[in-house]
Amino acid sequence: MTDKANKRNRQSFWRRIRFKYKLSFFNEGTLEEVWSFRLSQLSAFAVLLAFALLLVAFTAFIIIKTPMKNYLPGYLDVEIRKGIIENALRADSLENIIYLQGKYLDNFTAILTGTMPIDSVLPFDSMAIIGADYDIPRSRKEEEFVKDFEEAEKYNLMSISQNPAKQEMAFFYKPANGVVSAAYDAGIGHYGVDLVAAPRESVMATLDGTVIYTGYDPHFGNIMALQHRNGFVSIYKHNELLLKRTGDNVVAGEAIALVGNTGALSTGPHLHFELWLKGNPVNPEEYISF
Repeated sequence: MTDKANKRNRQSFWRRIRFKYKLSFFNEGTLEEVWSFRLSQLSAFAVLLAFALLLVAFTAFIIIKTPMKNYLPGYLDVEIRKGIIENALRADSLENIIYLQGKYLDNFTAILTGTMPIDSVLPFDSMAIIGADYDIPRSRKEEEFVKDFEEAEKYNLMSISQNPAKQEMAFFYKPANGVVSAAYDAGIGHYGVDLVAAPRESVMATLDGTVIYTGYDPHFGNIMALQHRNGFVSIYKHNELLLKRTGDNVVAGEAIALVGNTGALSTGPHLHFELWLKGNPVNPEEYISF
């Protein structure tokens, strides 16, 4: 009797949860059935279970595939923490580099505009380490030997030049075909020579080098500066048009700009040419035959 009763109860349970109920919607005014559907307890449970599984799967997908997981407590692993530290170090290094470059550009701009006194001009390579210059006194014998040696070698044509930079540089190209209208005069702040030339005449690189600056100045017009070996920098001002950009490599004699009349300090088509050696202006006529 007990087994039969349990069997009837089980059958009654499955029959009950599988029994379909009808849910109808009626128009209140006409009492007409608008919409209806049948649903059993088992099907309702299956629908709710499927919805719950989809919701859990969708939530897990968002957490795994999006940065939201980084906000969960305890989820940040060692690699992410390591990446954060590395990014912080890179940002600090980048800030330091930007600061040094800013100082370099301020120094270079002051040189181009002529607002920096000659005595305060620093070397162009701001990162170079200047070694200590120890002034070791010479003995009397050393002084006599040096004096005798210089006297003996004074008329030796093969002796070393007093200006090693001139000896190392093979050949300086004339930057433009023209006539010198104003010579170099550091006393009045004129750190180059002015070459009167035909409008749009080619301006040529005096040596092989790299373009380190191109820009416009209200006083000097279109400006270009080239970095050469042995610490030389050549500067070309009042150009009509610049043919090269910063970072371009040029060869000696290559056209880099066109002669113009730009800038408030220009009174006619000409090229203002400056030559700097290790941060100090030098007279271009000592290196170039104009």
